[in-house]
Amino acid sequence: MPALLDVIGLTKHFPSPSGAVRAVDGVDLQIHRAHTYGLVGESGCGKSTLIRTIQRLLEPTSGQIIYKGQDIAAYKRAQLRTLRKEMAMVFQDPHMSLNPRMTVFDILARPLQIHGIARGKDALTLRIVHLLQKLGMQSEHLVRFPHELSGGQKQRIGVARALAVEPDIIFLDEPTSALDVSVQTKILKLLENIRKEWELTYFYISHDINLVRVVAEHMGVMYLGKIVEVGRTEDILRDPHHPYTVGLLQAVPEPDPDKPLGELQLGGEVPSPVNPPPGCNFHPRCPHAWDVCSQMEPELRMLSAEWSVACHRYGDDARAAPSR
Repeated sequence: MPALLDVIGLTKHFPSPSGAVRAVDGVDLQIHRAHTYGLVGESGCGKSTLIRTIQRLLEPTSGQIIYKGQDIAAYKRAQLRTLRKEMAMVFQDPHMSLNPRMTVFDILARPLQIHGIARGKDALTLRIVHLLQKLGMQSEHLVRFPHELSGGQKQRIGVARALAVEPDIIFLDEPTSALDVSVQTKILKLLENIRKEWELTYFYISHDINLVRVVAEHMGVMYLGKIVEVGRTEDILRDPHHPYTVGLLQAVPEPDPDKPLGELQLGGEVPSPVNPPPGCNFHPRCPHAWDVCSQMEPELRMLSAEWSVACHRYGDDARAAPSR
């Protein structure tokens, strides 16, 4: 079955006085219909820029974005209107993503009116009330402003706004990071129930591996604008291959006060995206780096049908060489 979304060599560079900021630097990924994909990486690695570029909220520098067989990277403004209905977004901070001057009714009515999904006050109200009830809220919330809602209720409104246009794929930019732990669990369960009922496709991005462990069937690991490992979530978390993935997992604390803390593999600082290291971006921080790692960029090579890693240790360059 062809992928719902197939990203090929996607690049997004931003000009700066010091040179081009390589926020997204040649990303390949595939997402299939009715699946959940999770993308993890440290803050600043390019995750948010990637999903905004895929949605054409940012203009790509180069590459292809194949959605339902069409390269939407070449879409003009008029064509993007239809795309906005099929790709929805749930933003990270529910306190900042809702207009404080609009009531819940106005916030949810706007996308319905823009795309002509419901016309007239009665039709709009019925549809919005149904959405609110689906998300565990009441019709009385229609007349409330965002400042009158809790953080969890605000994020439910953010989810309702994304669902209002009946999209095929929803991008979720760390949707629970600004919420209390107890509220996070409720929102994630709600999202999963809706995904199954509506057969939606989700694309989560997060710096929290434990969240991706729970919600995603497939995952990718991003470092300095590039995908370094991708595959089934359970496979990668059971036996990570890329040294960066190993380091991310080592940094996740375990709820056992008697277990001693191990030595973290990730040392140093993330290099500047304006002037990334030659060869493999990760080699200055990698405990297994060889000479070739500083000279040649590794390709994303297939370990199996659903597992790929960008590391010279698993490619044709692998050889018995001393680590440094």
